[in-house]
Amino acid sequence: MISLWQAHVSFAMILFLVLPSFGLNKAWRLALLIALLAASFIPLDGLTLAAYLRSHIDDLAITSLVFMMWGCLRRLDVLPPAQHGQTRVLILFAAMALVLYPATLGLSDLDPYRLGYSPRPLLIFVALLTLGLFYLRNGLAVVMLASATLAFVAGIKPSHNYWDYLIDPLLGLYCCLALLMLATRWAYRWLMTLRSPMANKSV
Repeated sequence: MISLWQAHVSFAMILFLVLPSFGLNKAWRLALLIALLAASFIPLDGLTLAAYLRSHIDDLAITSLVFMMWGCLRRLDVLPPAQHGQTRVLILFAAMALVLYPATLGLSDLDPYRLGYSPRPLLIFVALLTLGLFYLRNGLAVVMLASATLAFVAGIKPSHNYWDYLIDPLLGLYCCLALLMLATRWAYRWLMTLRSPMANKSV
């Protein structure tokens, strides 16, 4: 039951974040989010739209749900605009994805996914990481990691592997692409700052 509701909520939040705002005010944006949640129950070939999407992306990690919820609250103007701490979130979960998924694809002899079934060392590491991020006042990362850990302890997902609460391919891919775009923008600005003094000298 929880997985089904998670699929409907994920469907609504993903589309809400992907679609443009269309210049709508706060009330109409909230109405759009509710309408997308209602649309997730529309049947298609015997499956609801949410279940159809779930068949392609599987159940998302708890961290992804928290991250998307944060994005939705920002678009609804409930939370302030993103600050610099978001980059740490991108780096953290991109690093998790790069550690986990190449190994699961057979590109490494190590198998970090197996640690998720007996996750005491992993739980301790994540707890220390959460404390460090709390010290750095990165509230988003703290809430994401703490929510994933509490959900794992409560066993709210069908999976018994801690990794499935921490990271999923969609979140990992998003963080990697977002970091690549940030690095490209930084490199472009750096090149422009190098070119501007040269242009002034030529004049």
